[in-house]
Amino acid sequence: MSINHIVTPLDSAILDSKEQYVFYYKMVDFAFKELIVAVQLENICNDIEVKLFKQYCDLLLYSIEAMRVKYMYDEEDNMKVDLTDSGFPNYLEFRYLFNDLELRDDYLGKLTPIETLKDEFLDALLRKKEPIKKSKLFQASSIVYYTSVNKQYIFNRFVQGKIVEAPENSKADLLTSWSFYDVSHNRPFICFMYFNYDGNKILDYRDEIYNVLKTVADRYMSLDTMAYTIDRKLPKISPKLIKRIDLGPLHNVFAKDENIITHNILESIGKKEIPLESYAFSMQVDDVSSKSEFKEGGFFSKQVLQKWDDVFKQKYVLAPHRVIQLIYNKTPEIIDKLVKAPIEMAGLEIDLKKTS
Repeated sequence: MSINHIVTPLDSAILDSKEQYVFYYKMVDFAFKELIVAVQLENICNDIEVKLFKQYCDLLLYSIEAMRVKYMYDEEDNMKVDLTDSGFPNYLEFRYLFNDLELRDDYLGKLTPIETLKDEFLDALLRKKEPIKKSKLFQASSIVYYTSVNKQYIFNRFVQGKIVEAPENSKADLLTSWSFYDVSHNRPFICFMYFNYDGNKILDYRDEIYNVLKTVADRYMSLDTMAYTIDRKLPKISPKLIKRIDLGPLHNVFAKDENIITHNILESIGKKEIPLESYAFSMQVDDVSSKSEFKEGGFFSKQVLQKWDDVFKQKYVLAPHRVIQLIYNKTPEIIDKLVKAPIEMAGLEIDLKKTS
């Protein structure tokens, strides 16, 4: 199935050809790089947050590229884009990467040796003058996959960042970050927590912080609930600000959901009003701040806890100019729900002939 046969109705979300894998990766890679630039230019994040934001996005892109190599010539299985409000690979695809790489040596031992494959390729191309069989191409791509992909850089369901000093004029002294791939929403979230530490060396308490975050902050929930739980379970720190970025949905031709923006993009692609590679990013930034403190517990077990303010929610849409025009023309009511007018990003042009 070629890139020209990508269907736009809400019927499936399976990438089943080399052309589609290449097309999807180019689109996601381009969209994320544009997103990183926009987040910085629009002051959605401060400088250190942008740096961390980019690192998490790089992990995500590395993982999607690994999936592209993994499935490039696989005739038995196909990569799946999630059916919910997502546009990203199904979260199970990330687990499959981990499982594969855990058994790297076993798989490599079963594959045809590289020199043997080279000889077979040369024999087919030079002597027999015939194309290389897809099964042989799959073996070659599998060798590339198992020898080049590093499990350390695969986007896990929970990714913990380091504890660093917070920027000047922050609400607290220290900052840590983490990211998680929520199973129910099937898209990535990036979190930042500014906090103070009631002790001498934060390294002495670091593992405790990491363990609590991985246990209670590894999925989507109401942000004030997350803040309260972290505060209660970590008596030696005082969280002052927690910020969460919801990355998605990524609206594109591969996203088979019922989101109104996705629907409009699919409909307009079908009518050839916008190009096949059109995309848009929905993004929401929630933050909650401590407005005061109170003590709870008995005489010998008092704990200082935070009183949290209301959660502040900011919705954004980022897209190329033609898609923004589409939103204004077809669903102007969406604009009223945004914190600012849609943010323009560069349009993407993919030469369909070069993906074949």
